[in-house]
Amino acid sequence: MADSASLLSASVLRNLADKLYEKRKIAALEVEGTVRGLVSVQDHDKISNLISLLTFEYALSPQANHRKGGLIGLAAATVGLASEAAQHLKKIVPPVLQSFTDQDSRVRYYACEALYNIAKVARDDFITFFNEVFDALCKLSADSDPNVQSAAHLLDGLVKDIVTESDHFSIEKFIPLLRERMNVLNPFVRQFLVGWITVLDSVPDIDMLGFLPDFLDGLFNMLSDNSHETRKQADAALSEFLQEIKNAPSVDYGRMAEILVQRASSPDEFTRLTSITWVNEFVKLGGHQLVPYYADILGAILPAISDKEEKIRLLATETNEELRAVKGEPADGFDVGAVLAIARRELGSDWEATRLEALRWISVLLERHRTEVLSFLDDIFPALLQSLSDSSDEVVLLVLEVQACIARDPQHFRHLMVFLVHRFNSENSLLQKRGTLALQKLCTLLGAERVYRELATILEGEADLEFATIMVQALNVILLTAHELSDLRALLKQSLINSAGRDLFVALYSSWCHSPMATVSLCLLAQAYPHASSVIQSLGESDINVNLLVQVDKLVRLLETPIFSYLRLQLLEPARYPQLLKTLYGLLMLLPQQSSAFKILRTRLKTVPAYTFMQAPPQSSSSEFPGLSAIRRTASTGAYTQILSHIPSIPSVSHLSQPSDDGDSSSDMSNGAVGINFSMQLKQFEHMQHQHRLHRVTQPQTKAPHKPLIAPVQNGQRKEEGTDSIRLRGSPNIRAPARSWQS
Repeated sequence: MADSASLLSASVLRNLADKLYEKRKIAALEVEGTVRGLVSVQDHDKISNLISLLTFEYALSPQANHRKGGLIGLAAATVGLASEAAQHLKKIVPPVLQSFTDQDSRVRYYACEALYNIAKVARDDFITFFNEVFDALCKLSADSDPNVQSAAHLLDGLVKDIVTESDHFSIEKFIPLLRERMNVLNPFVRQFLVGWITVLDSVPDIDMLGFLPDFLDGLFNMLSDNSHETRKQADAALSEFLQEIKNAPSVDYGRMAEILVQRASSPDEFTRLTSITWVNEFVKLGGHQLVPYYADILGAILPAISDKEEKIRLLATETNEELRAVKGEPADGFDVGAVLAIARRELGSDWEATRLEALRWISVLLERHRTEVLSFLDDIFPALLQSLSDSSDEVVLLVLEVQACIARDPQHFRHLMVFLVHRFNSENSLLQKRGTLALQKLCTLLGAERVYRELATILEGEADLEFATIMVQALNVILLTAHELSDLRALLKQSLINSAGRDLFVALYSSWCHSPMATVSLCLLAQAYPHASSVIQSLGESDINVNLLVQVDKLVRLLETPIFSYLRLQLLEPARYPQLLKTLYGLLMLLPQQSSAFKILRTRLKTVPAYTFMQAPPQSSSSEFPGLSAIRRTASTGAYTQILSHIPSIPSVSHLSQPSDDGDSSSDMSNGAVGINFSMQLKQFEHMQHQHRLHRVTQPQTKAPHKPLIAPVQNGQRKEEGTDSIRLRGSPNIRAPARSWQS
């Protein structure tokens, strides 16, 4: 160091450490002149020694004024070196960069000033230190001293100019540093980074688009910055890159797509909008290149369809349609299982629009990749059944369409029906809220006869007798009211005259036996009136409970609908259909006289014209209509009495057969033609009802308390109620749809 010190006079060495800037500046000029002289004689050893002196004795000194002098001295030495500076930069630049973190803000300021002068001289040779300089400037951009920030800004501008002019700048070496710095939160640093990205992107020879995936996430992160200026700069940079992507011949969409789908769920609205905008453009531009990433993209798009921001919803909907238009194949990387998993997940979304689109995707996958989707059936089927409880009718209908599509195969059809019955059993409210809708839709999609036959088979062996009763009652009401089941009703009306109707009647009968009134309804529909009467007469005292009366009430009201218009017209021919009258009077006898259903049915029977009885053929008093004497005793006076007076005894007509074992008459021969053994059917009904009686006796705790026929005493008076005000708590609240009146 002594040799180095001899190169400078004592006054110069003293002035370099002076507290006054002017004296340090004068000393720096002396250093510059000395270095110029050494350069002229090419004495680089002495120049190196002088640089070491300025570094260790001054720039790295514990005293602030010495460090200031050292910095200005190193800058002066670089100026003196001029074109020869390159071979000494490795010794000059590091101590200056080290001063960027000095505790004294004035030292940091002079460090910026010194490096500015060094860079101005070195120019392209300065590129060697670019990463180190960039890192230092990144830190200084957030300096607490505005003067330092200003100085750093000037230096930054010069470095940008040098980089844009240089042929030696390595973007490959710079990108890792940029990627690391993109995670900072300081708004000034973020603006500094965006500025550099924009500058480098403007250089024709630098392909920033190829490295976009490395810092794209950082740019999106800046869109939610608290600083408006930062958000504005980041948005401008992203817009420019998106435009470049549109014009680029080839782009790596995959890596960026992964970033975009993550940002699509950002809590920041602007970030979500920008990311969905990018995804939308990617799907349009990338097409088949994005097939391997469809599951991820769909995972971002489906929730966005229900976003609170309208612009996002519209973009997401458009993107979803674009995705569906691209027919990806497994050979192209399309992962059916992954896409299906996303759709299944979104079935649990809080938003109806998202749930609907998820179901449409499952439907599309079934259409295009049926085999692959069915291999995941155990995964998606529970979710589909759960969706039957959805609050939206549109969702439920679409779920049923998907399930029907799955059930096109026989084995899956059975699977669906079993799961559906199990679902109705495990979730009581589902049958009440969605039973009619679900069953009618499935009948439309899969065929009413097919659905009813399968459900009847399942319910026939149902161990939960109480549920089986409720389910059969629900199916029966739908059968008697739904427009979609008009063909099924027409077929059942032919039960006594063709084999197809007979087979259907027999197929349903076994399970319909769970409910007496459902059985009677089925017989009325099939016009098996003698058997309907036998079923009513077979009921025991313990069978006449609230549930039965509720069902009788419902049946009476259904008899007044257009569905049973043929039956009401048959009342005009009592001689031809005596067992129909017997059945209806049997129902009348079951009802409490004060109930509205009793009054409805009695009114209907009173309207049967008297002349129809007078046209009846001669009769034998020995086979009088069973129960007629009781009916006469309960009849009202007036017109009703007049009508009853004309009711003859049951005719012993030669073309009618003798009563069968179950009390049927006038039907054995016609029934025999199609092979229905009503005697066996009645035994089957009685056996099933016996099982229900045992169930009620052995498991009384499982029965919900019924509302009594006579309401509790209120204010000293006892109020009688009709069965129309009685509802069995366990029975489904299924009503006849309005459109059934057009059946």
